[in-house]
Amino acid sequence: MALTRAGMRRQVIENLSQVAPPGEQFVACVHGMTGPSPWFDNIIVQALRKYYFVTLTNTSVVVNRAGRLANRPKEIVAAIPVQSGAIVGVKKGMLWGKLYIQFPGQAKATKINVHRIWNADLDRFAAAAGSVAGVPGQGYAAPYNQ
Repeated sequence: MALTRAGMRRQVIENLSQVAPPGEQFVACVHGMTGPSPWFDNIIVQALRKYYFVTLTNTSVVVNRAGRLANRPKEIVAAIPVQSGAIVGVKKGMLWGKLYIQFPGQAKATKINVHRIWNADLDRFAAAAGSVAGVPGQGYAAPYNQ
């Protein structure tokens, strides 16, 4: 069980490296949860939450289900090309940021709450969303070293 952000990221990249095409570069990885703001939490909300690892590569956004207790990456839920506009938006907050992902076949984007320890990676998602939207002066962040 990985307890650190680097350990969780390493597990996700190891799992994705087994199925990724050769030459795929991993740019960013965040861990988050769906549902209402984590500030409003109770046993019912906890039961309805879904936990995900969202990984940005040079060509796609890959979403893995995450374990509830051990935060281990599980099966791949979706692999969406970056150029299709999978990253709808990124909002950074004081403690919790929000990453909006457009899953195929869903009318509305899914909000994933991301803790601030993942802010550096969240910035890379914002840069990727900006480059797809054509915002001048923004591009891909350099991939991090493994």
